Amino acid sequence: MVMDGDSRREAIMNCLMERTTPINGMELAKRFGVSRQVIVQDIALLRAKNRDILSTNKGYLLFQSQEKNGGVTEVIMVRHLSEETLDEMRSIVDFGGSMLDVSIDHDLYGQIRVDLLIRNIRDAEEFVEKMTHSTSKPLKELTEGCHYHTIQAPSAKAMKLIKEDLAEKGYLIN
Repeated sequence: MVMDGDSRREAIMNCLMERTTPINGMELAKRFGVSRQVIVQDIALLRAKNRDILSTNKGYLLFQSQEKNGGVTEVIMVRHLSEETLDEMRSIVDFGGSMLDVSIDHDLYGQIRVDLLIRNIRDAEEFVEKMTHSTSKPLKELTEGCHYHTIQAPSAKAMKLIKEDLAEKGYLIN
């Protein structure tokens, strides 16, 4: 039985709501008997309807805000060398935080933002490993190292500790 687009998108949302880990486009395509490109289009349509779907390097995930549970979210501006990326991420995850994205302000294109969803040291190590072996350059290379992260922390105290640690290391830009 072939599912119509609206039913498939509703089923995709149900699938994302049930998961706490990302699911990649190929897996969704296989599950619903469509191409990965159809899934990409479905995700774009769901986002257009204000669905908070993150697109990470591991797949799609429904954004679950910690703010409802007393957590806080803040955008910070940082600068560091590529070799310091894991140390930067460790400063965030060691205090229970998550790095949701990376963005830059590009002179020509404006803001460029990419979802990361780094929630623990394993995520950080996997990202840095991928970055090390990639032929692509990190976004920060376009802006002399300066970039932004949306950080989510379980409490205001945890956010304060994250920012203090980043400042101590010279990464945080006020």
